[in-house]
Amino acid sequence: MFDERELQSVWYGGRAPSLWLRALSLLFGTLRGLRQRLYATGLLPRVRLPVPVVVVGNITVGGTGKTPLTIALVEALRERGFKPGVVSRGYGGSARAAMGVDAHSDPAMVGDEARLIFDATHAPLAVGRDRVATAQLLLSSGEADVIVADDGLQHYRLHRDVEICVIDGERRFGNERLLPAGPLREPMARLQTVDFRVCNGGVAQVGEVPMTLVGDIALSMTGAQQRPLREFAGHRVHVVAGIGNPSRFFAKLRDAGIDILEHAFSDHHAYAASDLAFGDELPVLMTEKDAVKCAAFARPNWWSVLVRAQLPPHFFDAVAQQLRVGDKTR
Repeated sequence: MFDERELQSVWYGGRAPSLWLRALSLLFGTLRGLRQRLYATGLLPRVRLPVPVVVVGNITVGGTGKTPLTIALVEALRERGFKPGVVSRGYGGSARAAMGVDAHSDPAMVGDEARLIFDATHAPLAVGRDRVATAQLLLSSGEADVIVADDGLQHYRLHRDVEICVIDGERRFGNERLLPAGPLREPMARLQTVDFRVCNGGVAQVGEVPMTLVGDIALSMTGAQQRPLREFAGHRVHVVAGIGNPSRFFAKLRDAGIDILEHAFSDHHAYAASDLAFGDELPVLMTEKDAVKCAAFARPNWWSVLVRAQLPPHFFDAVAQQLRVGDKTR
């Protein structure tokens, strides 16, 4: 319906939105506000689970770093004595009903991000369009005492004890307009109601927790071999990214001194081997999110760039403390 490049130029490039976009934005805001009021007044009920829930999300469309933060949060909560389980919408996958995720799950079914989170954490994980039903399925195994909801900030039906909003520190909020005239899923005022605001990259503003994505290791997609990313410096490589903000990934590799040939795909792109048939034997670097979908037809010179999120320990301490408080109120 809308050309993605044109929208990006409106959202982040300073181009004025058309009257049609502004009208749709007004409609979107009206419907969103009505839905929020229905939940606030109890006319639409919220479901409170028997364990505390922490939601990781954002108020903009596109990638902000939610998945690396979710992985880091799961690991940090384990270190603090919790048994976290993860629920996800399963974007990019075909699954509709709630289902569990394991090492044999097809990313085409459960979604690339869900499979990536499982591979990185091996935490109990389930996907489904209904977050409540998905969380209940996960809890039925008895393996989790806290739920981490990946990308669930706008899923108001699920009661949450902690809300974490991830912010793209470079693009921030663009023109600060609601969809489709801008990139916002919710108004800027929503930031004042969340418990933590995490700034991924850029310069964290007052009240924001800084987060840095560190990716200095490449893992062979056909074996266990690892190479420092710096070994690719000065060499020409193909770089594949089907994520919300491919330019961030491209810039990181370019800053590492790598001569890159960019291949940007849409977020959650379903890859076929022909997509990566570049007609030469140059190495191919890609994000972990892309790698889980390309593993079945990977070649020896294809590499996945491993990324981990770094945040101050006091942030995880504060989240854990708030979850303990929420658990005591049950």
